[in-house]
Amino acid sequence: MIEPNQFRRTKIIATIGPASNNEATIEAMMVRGVNVFRLNFSHVRQYEVPLATIGIIRALNKKLGLNTAIFGDLQGPKIRIGEIENGIDELVVGENLIFSTEPCVGNAKKVHLTYEDFPKDVKKGDVILMDDGKLKLEAISSNGTTEVVAKVISGGELKPKKGVNLPNTNVSMPSLTEKDRLDLEFIIEQDLDWVALSFVREAKDIDELKAIIAKSGKDIKIIAKIEKPQAVEPQNLAAIIHATDVVMVARGDLGVEVEIEQLPILQKMIVRECRQHAKPVIVATQMLEGMEKGFMPTRAEVMDVSNAILDGADALMLSGETASGINPPNVIEMMHKIIVTVEQSLYEYNYKGIPTQQGDTMFVADSICYDATHLAQRISAKAIIAMTASGYTAQKISSYRPKAPIFVFTDNPKLIMRTSLTWGARAFLYDAFVSTDATVKDVIDELKAQNLLEVGDLVVNTGSMPIDLKGSTNMLKVSQVQSGDSARH
Repeated sequence: MIEPNQFRRTKIIATIGPASNNEATIEAMMVRGVNVFRLNFSHVRQYEVPLATIGIIRALNKKLGLNTAIFGDLQGPKIRIGEIENGIDELVVGENLIFSTEPCVGNAKKVHLTYEDFPKDVKKGDVILMDDGKLKLEAISSNGTTEVVAKVISGGELKPKKGVNLPNTNVSMPSLTEKDRLDLEFIIEQDLDWVALSFVREAKDIDELKAIIAKSGKDIKIIAKIEKPQAVEPQNLAAIIHATDVVMVARGDLGVEVEIEQLPILQKMIVRECRQHAKPVIVATQMLEGMEKGFMPTRAEVMDVSNAILDGADALMLSGETASGINPPNVIEMMHKIIVTVEQSLYEYNYKGIPTQQGDTMFVADSICYDATHLAQRISAKAIIAMTASGYTAQKISSYRPKAPIFVFTDNPKLIMRTSLTWGARAFLYDAFVSTDATVKDVIDELKAQNLLEVGDLVVNTGSMPIDLKGSTNMLKVSQVQSGDSARH
């Protein structure tokens, strides 16, 4: 259970699966600190199950007074092999394996592949990886229509339905498959908070998804999953960060598609770039994998989680640990403990960053956000209060990683949920924007009533003047919490 005085800045995402998809477990995870639930549509064939899950989470939010958000994760152009005779076979180094687009029950000589254009895309010499890189083959030939012959470089157990990665092949598969489009319709219909786009290669993949969402009229933001080598090319990465709303370092497929030793550097580089551009960034995959089958994580996993926190990730995502693990609530509790301990002991707050340069369209607003974090540190403020309609101010302040909690006040209910992915921020619904002084008094009184501020605390306020017009941030103000229902400015 979360202690009231344990303010956790780094957010926790939990994947819903067979082990956690019931009301009691979902509630137990929520009270232990889950900020966002992930619905993985890779395993969804009928929508009755996710529909029920969404209903449970939203009902529990009302019951518990929480704002736990939900995102739908699209499968994307994932390539898989088909069934295998007797459920398993053995690939021997030096032997050949035929990949066929024609249906068959596979074995160590021939397997069926779900991607019809595979023979067109794969060229002689291309590397073919299977089962998260456990099996490695090299393409020898392709007939261009139905078959690719490959030589086994690293062998082992061949299991059914395993994924196939092509790290140095330019795959022509669209970013949105037919299944993705059907799943997207459901996600839009249910008005989830984000949709995650898998295997993003360049910014135009995001633009296509944006256009579909815009046509629907819904306000659903996009998480770009970085898991392809093309996406981490500097020019592509910069454009992707600019185009998307949130970035995910999806270490599962990314760790297969690139050389494994590059992964730590790529994680740090992506997190740094996202912070510089005030875009929330998620680190995902194998965070506490040892807890999928055990009561405790490994020492290496605790170190990995700690390093992601110290890198400055906005959120950490659990996958199999909560989807199929033996005790999902225990995983959340452990993740919470690690985050709180690291943030209290080692975290370097008030990351300097680089202020927006003069001439930028957001120069004034960005400068106020930058100064707010440094002022809060200088006067030991107990909170930075951001009054915002779009959420931009909160994200910009968050990107500088202040030690003071960021309390967001907005009249936008969708922003309340989306703040669940913003480092160090907690959102409140407020719609009485009448005057600056009255609003500052109202929000401080609300925070004091919730025991988040005490008499004598200094707070830094940001917002726009005149406040009722809800323009760009142009105001910075220091207040001191007074006894009674007032604040001195």
